[in-house]
Amino acid sequence: MKYYLVAGEASGDLHGANLMKAIKGEDDNPVFRYFGGDKMQNEGGELVKHYAEMAFMGFTEVLLNLRTIFKNLKACKADILTWKPDVLVLIDFPGFNLKIAEFAKANGIKVCYYISPKVWAWNQKRVLKIKKNVDHM
Repeated sequence: MKYYLVAGEASGDLHGANLMKAIKGEDDNPVFRYFGGDKMQNEGGELVKHYAEMAFMGFTEVLLNLRTIFKNLKACKADILTWKPDVLVLIDFPGFNLKIAEFAKANGIKVCYYISPKVWAWNQKRVLKIKKNVDHM
């Protein structure tokens, strides 16, 4: 099975690596491609973009890097369409991943959210987006 994972920060990289390890125990022939980090890379598969090129914290840093953020979104969407995964696994990183979920769902790709957004802490309206665009949590 082909798994495309998106983790945009260090904690997501750790959870993604642990998930990849667990998947390898269940799936005899998993193929991984991902936006992630070193820990995920240690589990195998193909790293498309390192989270260090994606993680921006705080209003000013995000504002200064909007062009990069949109470029990363565009690249991720294009790569997903080209690679045609069986499932897309999103790991936290809601500002980015909810946009990717909506895109993937519109293109008929199964979407799983592993380590979901903290709707209570950020934005309760995200529940509606999650319900519409995510197949499994």
